[in-house]
Amino acid sequence: VAGKPLDKFIKIEHKIRMLSLNDVFSEEELYEWEKRSLKLLNLAKPAIRNRERADLTKFNYFCEVKFDGLAVSLIYEKGKFVRGATRGDGFVGEDITQNLRTIKSIPLTLMSKTVFDIPDYIEIRGEVLMSKKTLIRLNLVNDKNGKPLFANSRNAAAGSLRQLDPQLASERELDFFAYDIAETSNEKSLLNHSDKHKYLKKLGFQIGEDEAICKNLKEVINFINKFEKIRPGFSYGTDGVVISVDDLKLQEILGVVGKAPRYMAAFKYPAEKATTIVKDIKINVGRTGVLTPLAIFEPTLVAGSTVSKATLHNMDQIERLDLRIGDTVVIEKAGDVIPKVVEVLTRMRIGKEKKFKMVEKCPVCEGIVEKKYIGNFQSSYSKGPRISGAPNPGQTISHRTLEISDKSSVAYYCINSKCSAKNERYLDHFISVFEIYELGPKILRRFKDEGLITDAADVFTLKKEDIAPLERFGEKSAENIIKEIELKKKIPFSKFLFALGILHVGEETARDLAISFGTLDKLINSDIEKINEIENIGGAVSKSVFNYFRDKSNLNFIEKLLKNGVVIEKAEKNKKGKLSGMIFVLTGTLFQMSRELAKEKIIYFGGKVSSFVSKNTSYVVRGEEENHLSSKLKNAQKSGIKIISEKEFLNMLQ
Repeated sequence: VAGKPLDKFIKIEHKIRMLSLNDVFSEEELYEWEKRSLKLLNLAKPAIRNRERADLTKFNYFCEVKFDGLAVSLIYEKGKFVRGATRGDGFVGEDITQNLRTIKSIPLTLMSKTVFDIPDYIEIRGEVLMSKKTLIRLNLVNDKNGKPLFANSRNAAAGSLRQLDPQLASERELDFFAYDIAETSNEKSLLNHSDKHKYLKKLGFQIGEDEAICKNLKEVINFINKFEKIRPGFSYGTDGVVISVDDLKLQEILGVVGKAPRYMAAFKYPAEKATTIVKDIKINVGRTGVLTPLAIFEPTLVAGSTVSKATLHNMDQIERLDLRIGDTVVIEKAGDVIPKVVEVLTRMRIGKEKKFKMVEKCPVCEGIVEKKYIGNFQSSYSKGPRISGAPNPGQTISHRTLEISDKSSVAYYCINSKCSAKNERYLDHFISVFEIYELGPKILRRFKDEGLITDAADVFTLKKEDIAPLERFGEKSAENIIKEIELKKKIPFSKFLFALGILHVGEETARDLAISFGTLDKLINSDIEKINEIENIGGAVSKSVFNYFRDKSNLNFIEKLLKNGVVIEKAEKNKKGKLSGMIFVLTGTLFQMSRELAKEKIIYFGGKVSSFVSKNTSYVVRGEEENHLSSKLKNAQKSGIKIISEKEFLNMLQ
């Protein structure tokens, strides 16, 4: 039953992080994944030899279909559905409980079975989907009413769940398939991932019918090949097969790295390919000013839709492909979504093809184009003065050298700060991160053309009387826009940093910076060494962040945002700060928990994690198999930094 329309979606923090999956694209990559898993399990043997399991390297795999929908989390208490949320960034999603209640395949009350009791608490993960038939029907209605068509069922499902009025969501005929249990008070009965699926089915959830327990990768590959044959006629969009180590104890040992679990992999089927002719190569100007070549080709049907362009990323890619205007090329849709040029059919050349040369002026503003080295900057110790400007090989920055490795590539940038294309892309990015959904790119262009805004900060000074008189807006539309802008003025520190569009700073890096510094003032006043100490942040990133906050125009923009009402939420400091003020460096493999979990524990208890040893390091945590002295251990001994075992580290967390 649909409830009342909402004013906004409330943010909700996930008790357990919602992870993504690492992809594999071939049998060879699948065997490499298994090899890495076995290596980690072999390393773990000495630390858990007294446990029940004798051989850690003999186990089953569990295979299931990977649906292409929107991941959500459902929480049940005493058998009643109480809350549901989107994945969001994995840590924080949006409360969409009302919309989820309209989906018939989501039980509002769990079924009772004799073998399993209804748990007091259970958190279920699954995928919200729209069937292919429903998508066709919805697009026919939209086309008739002059509304935009959905590109695929995944976008349609996501758009439906983002409706503030649950009545609209209920009309979209969405479906839900459960695939995991994140946490339950009845977990003792669950020994394997396959047990979770059996339990989900007993509780009344819909799960994928195509699944199997496999003894080895040969059986896994047979499952993959079998499903590939029936996949085209499947009722729902799918984008591969998920392979899991079935034993939950082994999953715990393998742990998580970055955003993804080591004990799971998503096999992606080879993309459908087609041939076409490149008619032109145009330049797209990005939000940082980067110039990206774009292949324009004859409209071609591939993987169910017609495409006519594909990004070529950079000049290196053009040179690797030896791509020329007029070439016949092979294109595919990466992940069945994004068009990509994968091969040039040089044998089909007729001699009239033209080599592409990067422009010397920005195609939009005719500003100066600058060539920059990007990519793999390696950090190493060196003594020397602090420098300014872009780093060159061998130059030193605050006692750390930035060296460009052989794998670095070249990018071209429009350096005109007033470039309209660059500023438009940046504005789109900024508003998207602030999640002001009422302001799409077309509306933002309109507001700029009408003189209502000149930059992103001006958005927060808009008034209803500015917008209402504009053609095709009116009082109600203007009121909705202003209402959403007001609601979105408050933003977490990490998202604010991401919105700023600092070169090399994505969502993960922004989160690392926010957790490490806590406030904007502390980050602005920090030196480059402090930034460089953060785990996963190298020299190129720290240099970019440091330089950004030395630029007066950037500081003026931030000041304008704050003056116009933007409120930056301080990064949450942990109440349990037993590790406050301590900086840890991890080396070697930990057995009781994954390195990723160890990092999260350190941060949770108020500490920080660094990727290298410095005078500020408090402890170096040594993995059990580190019998030789790694560079981190040598530096720790040389500097008199205390080296502790994993057991000592765990005792600190008690």
